Amino acid sequence: MTVSGNYSISTDAGAETKEIIRANGIKRVFGRGSGAVTVLKGVDIHLPAGKLVAFKGRSGSGKTTLINLLSALDRPTEGTITFDGRNLTTMSNKDRDAVRRKEMGLIFQSFALIPLMSAYENVEFVLRIAGVPSHERKAAAIQALDHVGLKPRMHHRPFEMSGGEQQRTAIARAIAHKPKLILADEPTAELDSRTGLHIIKVFRDLVEQSGITIALTTHDPAIMEIVDEVYELEDGQIVSHN
Repeated sequence: MTVSGNYSISTDAGAETKEIIRANGIKRVFGRGSGAVTVLKGVDIHLPAGKLVAFKGRSGSGKTTLINLLSALDRPTEGTITFDGRNLTTMSNKDRDAVRRKEMGLIFQSFALIPLMSAYENVEFVLRIAGVPSHERKAAAIQALDHVGLKPRMHHRPFEMSGGEQQRTAIARAIAHKPKLILADEPTAELDSRTGLHIIKVFRDLVEQSGITIALTTHDPAIMEIVDEVYELEDGQIVSHN
């Protein structure tokens, strides 16, 4: 499956070398005192614009916590995270929410679709939240679904779709407002290997054709052959980057 060729996300000139997100000295501690658990221990991440990047590691290595921090869903205990030149860690909650709604797209392994809404309604709803004007939402939602091959299924609800179709709906929802960065937490974990590979190829096409940056967590070795960069986490630390 490929993404339609006319999908485009605006990026600055020279995006090939621009960093879209940078994390320096990220530490995340849950709990206090003797019950405190340090999940991330001084992590440094530099994500270049227009790349497909994977964070790999065993369960408990800190991958999901890192995605939550990079997406401004959580704040680090120590360290700084900058997104497109702005410091997320010093922003107000309101400003962080606005950045996430308008400039980021999030994809989860459980799909997280609203079950009583059709594919089209799930995508259009997120466009409402992102503040897209009403006269633009219909075309944007249909375009996003078309680019993941789901225009013929856009009036079906999640229970009427396969797992792969549900995940493609989630991707359409994440790209419809044309974000600068997509963060995906184990996006193929609920899928069989063949469908999962199709999903990663959709990501690959989006990166190459639009200039968007996609960062995902995974433990699937087959995905490592498709991405541009791989960060490996172990016990809350980056142990390799290539």
